[in-house]
Amino acid sequence: MRIVVVGGGIAGLAAARNLELLLPDAEVVLLERSGRLGGKLLTERLDGFLVEGAPDSFLSRKPRGIGLCEELGLGAELVGRRPENARSFVRRGRELHALPEGLTGLIPTNLQALESTALLSPAGRQRLAAERELPPAPPGDDESVASFVSRRLGREAYEALVEPLLTGIYGGDGARLSLEATFPQLRVLELEYGSLLRGLAAQSPPQSPHPPFLALRSGMQTLTNRLAENLERTHVRLNTGLVALSHRQGRGYVLNRELEADAVVLATPAYEASASLAALDRELAELLAGIPYASSAIVTLAYGREEVPHPLDGYGYLVPATEQSDVLACTWSSSKWEGRAPEGYRLIRVYLRRIPEADDETLVELARDELHVLGVRAEPALNTVHRWPLGMPQYVLGHPERVEQIEARVRELPGLALAGAAYRGVGIPDCIASGEQAAESIARSLAGVSA
Repeated sequence: MRIVVVGGGIAGLAAARNLELLLPDAEVVLLERSGRLGGKLLTERLDGFLVEGAPDSFLSRKPRGIGLCEELGLGAELVGRRPENARSFVRRGRELHALPEGLTGLIPTNLQALESTALLSPAGRQRLAAERELPPAPPGDDESVASFVSRRLGREAYEALVEPLLTGIYGGDGARLSLEATFPQLRVLELEYGSLLRGLAAQSPPQSPHPPFLALRSGMQTLTNRLAENLERTHVRLNTGLVALSHRQGRGYVLNRELEADAVVLATPAYEASASLAALDRELAELLAGIPYASSAIVTLAYGREEVPHPLDGYGYLVPATEQSDVLACTWSSSKWEGRAPEGYRLIRVYLRRIPEADDETLVELARDELHVLGVRAEPALNTVHRWPLGMPQYVLGHPERVEQIEARVRELPGLALAGAAYRGVGIPDCIASGEQAAESIARSLAGVSA
């Protein structure tokens, strides 16, 4: 039998690997519309610098990131952030203010540390501390992250502390993002303890042998490279996208009117999956098309140490939406991770909230203007631009219900599975788990046919 995986990012590669393990007699074909595998895991080595095109790390508390790395022999490659620089900032105007200690997830819990931050006014700190006495809202419909956090902690705490962290993860508008789809544990705390602060104080901090964020010493693309190298029975077709998907006579599917398959995994963005399914299942295609996406760009710049007046004694800074800036964040890669820049140099990444109608030169100038905050005026020794149009799915209000409807429609199409960041998690471990679960679904479906 033949299974086709569409999409050669981390989710599609994880699906192909698991299909090989679960169905040792099956032929697996992987279609990737671009000329390379790896998707958004893109690492470039330029003049001694290690430049990440998109994600530079993953959360260690989600098991399939570490798990897959260890299974592929990459355990020794895992590294944590440099502990000597363990702090981050928020930019207000042209000044950087350290994020207070005691942030648990998105929530500031160390009230004493808040006393020394200029990010909150005395009234804002008082309002946040009063959260312990606020009654919980009764069970009901989903609400936005902005509404929930403002209701519990006050609008000022949301705008100054929580929104920059939230946007750093999802790149979207907290007034539209679904709490149930992004941080459901916060609503659980409210209902169980009557207060976020009381609930977090009552819980023991999770114990882990790993730091909270992990990267690969040689760059994140090492993971997808190793995954691809370990595929033994998967035939990879680059520069081959899915144009049309239809039912095969009897059972199974036909891709692009010529490739027959007993089963298909669509590990592509939701809008691409929607286009592929338009003729096969109109309702499913419309549900997928309803998942919005945000665009972004990353500009990476390198400078000699003496050209950066700021000590870069942290991991970088976030820019709140209230600043009305095109810049989302600025990461000091060489301060955050070992081995990202040659001795005597600094490597900095600037994240832009959207992709302006501008060429690369203009984006570089936007990033260089942002670095005036750090006192940097010199010409960069290196600059790269990575654009990600429609790169981040947005879990807006109604997303959990939409995903349930999508999954119900998929169950009506035997031998079809979906995978990727669009559904139940945007991080690297989420995408790995999504691909592996899609493979398990296909294996169960085909086992039923064989029986």
